[in-house]
Amino acid sequence: MNQTTPTPGALRELISFRIGAQEFCVDIMDVREIRGWTAATALPQSPAFVKGVINLRGAVLPIVDLAARLGFESSETSDRHVIIVAQIGEQVVGLLVDAVSDILSVTDDVIQPTPEVASDTAKTFVRGLLAIEGRMISLIGLERVLPDVVLEAA
Repeated sequence: MNQTTPTPGALRELISFRIGAQEFCVDIMDVREIRGWTAATALPQSPAFVKGVINLRGAVLPIVDLAARLGFESSETSDRHVIIVAQIGEQVVGLLVDAVSDILSVTDDVIQPTPEVASDTAKTFVRGLLAIEGRMISLIGLERVLPDVVLEAA
């Protein structure tokens, strides 16, 4: 069975995290590991949302400031920040977030569609919304986090 095809009533696990006051989540199957912040080496001529690269066990890992990529103010990094190491297509990338909050187990019927009033940019990244325990959590689709140019260069 294709993993991208939702099965009605099937349980899906998501990792939720914070960026500022907002909560987001991604599919746990896209996450390889979660690690503390490590200073990144800047890359010349890279997009503003790319913090740089780090050495992850001998591999070069690009770090994307998810706040900046989603259109929020860029994160001022500290030791409290977290890097979510995720697989996006063939590329492994580090996503800089403020903190990892939770692991959520939900069924697809809990995920609400992105409202029509959302901007095109929001719809590019947000695949749906979850209203859980009084929290509103946006489900992020990682396939659009890296622009096609960066994916082709990898």
